[in-house]
Amino acid sequence: MSTPDVPAPAEVAEIERALHRLTYLSTRARQHERLMALAGVPLDRAAVALLRQMADTEPMRPGELAARLGVEASHVTRTVQQLQKSGHVTRVPDPDDRRAQRIELTGSGREAIARIRETGVRGMQVALADWSPDDLRRLATLFHRMVDDFLAHAAEEPEPAHGA
Repeated sequence: MSTPDVPAPAEVAEIERALHRLTYLSTRARQHERLMALAGVPLDRAAVALLRQMADTEPMRPGELAARLGVEASHVTRTVQQLQKSGHVTRVPDPDDRRAQRIELTGSGREAIARIRETGVRGMQVALADWSPDDLRRLATLFHRMVDDFLAHAAEEPEPAHGA
């Protein structure tokens, strides 16, 4: 349900700009390296994205992980191999199909993602220290609402045609 001929209100354009700035800041390599150093977890961005996704779900097949992360299955396979070697994930039989396997966090993987999240929250707490509790609650509520709306909109969008 797109409206390509209707100009976006200035507020929507400002939200898009702010989100772009926030995304840029949070995805910079130096920022990632700093977060990993503070958390004491030497993992690359792909590994952290996979651990974050897995921490919020049940064990899943590599193909499901790839779909949820929006990446090629080969990327997930390489990252899972790296995380297996470091002891953060393990492969377990799929109860629905014993020939297939699911990827599951180990205790070490759960501990690593907990440290990463805790370190990120501490950094955010410092940055937002001057905000009132009401403003923080309001921002959290609006962020969740925005993400829910983005997800609902993405589910309604038709897949683009190949070559388009």
